[in-house]
This record gives sequence, C-alpha cells and structure tokens, in this order.
Amino acid sequence: MNRGIDMNTYTERRSQIETYFDRTAADAWARLTSDAPVGRVRATVRAGRDRMRQTLLSWLPEDLRGQQVLDAGCGTGALAVEAALRGAQVLAIDLSPTLVDLARERQPMFDSGGRIDFRSGDMLDPALGSFDYVIGMDSLIHYEPGDAVEVIAGLAQRTRQALLFTFAPSSPALELFKAAGKLFPRGDRSPAIVPVAERQLRRRLDEHPHLLAWDQGRSQRISSGFYTSHAMELVRS
Repeated sequence: MNRGIDMNTYTERRSQIETYFDRTAADAWARLTSDAPVGRVRATVRAGRDRMRQTLLSWLPEDLRGQQVLDAGCGTGALAVEAALRGAQVLAIDLSPTLVDLARERQPMFDSGGRIDFRSGDMLDPALGSFDYVIGMDSLIHYEPGDAVEVIAGLAQRTRQALLFTFAPSSPALELFKAAGKLFPRGDRSPAIVPVAERQLRRRLDEHPHLLAWDQGRSQRISSGFYTSHAMELVRS
C-alpha cells in the first residue's frame, strides 16, 4: 500500500464496496451482467458498460498470448474472459467473493491457450505480482480522487506496458445523480460515485512521483443514459 493513500477513507470505502457488491446487490449485478431482462435504467447501464468494456479491450493487442493481465475489479468476469480468449494469462480479482464465484461459474472453456485465475481480495496486494497490462474498469469510481490516483500509481509500479482505467467524469448530470442517490433503487443502492474533473485528474497523474515514467495515451468517454464513464490509458515512456 502506498503511503499517499488515506488509509481511513480507503479502507472504509473498500468495506462499503465489498458489502454492496457481495451482499446488498449481488443478485441485481448478476442480472445486469447477464442477458436477463432488466428495466429501462439498468438497460442503459448495461449498454454503457458493454461499450466501455469493448473500448478497453480495443486498446489491448489482439494477440495476448504469453501476456500477463490483471483485471482489477473483475466483477462477474466478462472482460477477463475476452482477454483470455485472446490468449492472455489473466489474474482477475474483485472484493466480492459472491461475484467472483459467479465469474468462475460463467467461465467458458478456452482453446486459445488463455487462462483465468479468479480471486477475491484487494487489487493492491503486492503478492499478486507484476503484469504486462492492468485494467481497472469502473473499479475506482467510488474512491476520492487522491486515493484513486494513489491506487493507479501503486498498480503502475507492477505494470510493464500499459495501464487502462476508468473514472467518473464530473458533469451536472452526474452531480445530480450523486446528490439524489438514485442511480439504483433504494434496496440495492451503490456506494456514492465520486465524480472528478478530467483536467484535475490529469494534473494529479502528471505530478505523481511514481508516474513520471508514464505517458497519458488514449482517452474515451462513454455515455449511455444513466451510465457515464471515462476511460484513460497510461503507457510506459
């Protein structure tokens, strides 16, 4: 763990996220990440997440044979599966044991040489080792900007080629959703999303001492109804 992380806020928020995805809304997220019918609001979230996942995957090489990939915050494993189908050796980790168990159940057979090691735990655990590519899709959006950047810096120290992540871009609509707390119905409401201005995030990344050897690469915002997320790429200089 990096010294720059506020351990109190990081640990508290990590616990909230684990409780939400592992207990409160596990069934809702299992449906959201499947082909099961969902309501209008969740349909826009599903479509947005599908577009974001395909965007991140398009930034990876088509041939990932022999490459080590970390799916940091893997959820039910859709991105990990796509990477493994390209031949990657994927370590897919999530705070929620329930979602990780579901990911294992959904995992297909691979004839590409790819493999997935699903685990539940903290994506910052140094025991996970180093990787060629690290992807964090919507796994940092609940953390304060300072903590999120420290997480990115920590992951970068264990990344050899590129680090892809998403953040919640600040916008009037997202600020309204945050204030209303109604992204999901009351019974399975998620921990608050923390919007951050893109310019502020880029400045924090530029100034971080552990990211001086990294360049900011591709960038793409995805908006789909109730889903808005922004993907960024960091590449070793």
